Amino acid sequence: MTERNWEDHYQSGFLPWDTGTADPYLASAVESGAIAPGKALEVGCGTGTNVLYLAEKGFDVWGVDLAPTAIARALERLEGRPNARAEVLDFLEAPLPQTGFTFVYDRGCFHVFDHAEERTRFAERVAEALAPEGRWLSLIGSTEGAPRDRGPPRRSARDIALAVEPALEIVELRATDFEDHDARAWLMIAKKRTQPAQPSSRPT
Repeated sequence: MTERNWEDHYQSGFLPWDTGTADPYLASAVESGAIAPGKALEVGCGTGTNVLYLAEKGFDVWGVDLAPTAIARALERLEGRPNARAEVLDFLEAPLPQTGFTFVYDRGCFHVFDHAEERTRFAERVAEALAPEGRWLSLIGSTEGAPRDRGPPRRSARDIALAVEPALEIVELRATDFEDHDARAWLMIAKKRTQPAQPSSRPT
């Protein structure tokens, strides 16, 4: 597991990623119809902003996060909504609350893992969680842009492909921005594989 202590962040109130509004890329995907209402999982749900948004749009949503304080706040926000749940869970290691999700979403969770094997494990768990026709939408910090000392972790397109391609098929990977951080990002959509990835071709 990544070494960062997320509970400390929530207890101290240092939450630069917690904007209090639904992520615009998530909202665009839902409101355009690209992602239809269904059974959804948000990994790294924090205080439940996006879980609440998805519930309001007709999804049956489950949010998970490592930080008990974050989940406590999420549960307060989601009270009275039978189609929205949240629980403390280590996504890399713990049994999943359910599987068969038609949509898995994370905003900057996949990219926090510094070790390649952890990112690979993350993608494997997403594949395990997804229904056969399900989709994973992830917003990931990019290596593009000017040097900076703070902000989202940086991952290259190669980092992403190496982690994701064995378990899932990358449908889209495009350059964009974290609008609230003035930082470059990748927007990735992936789906469950119907057949294994084939080896990279070599000259003959």
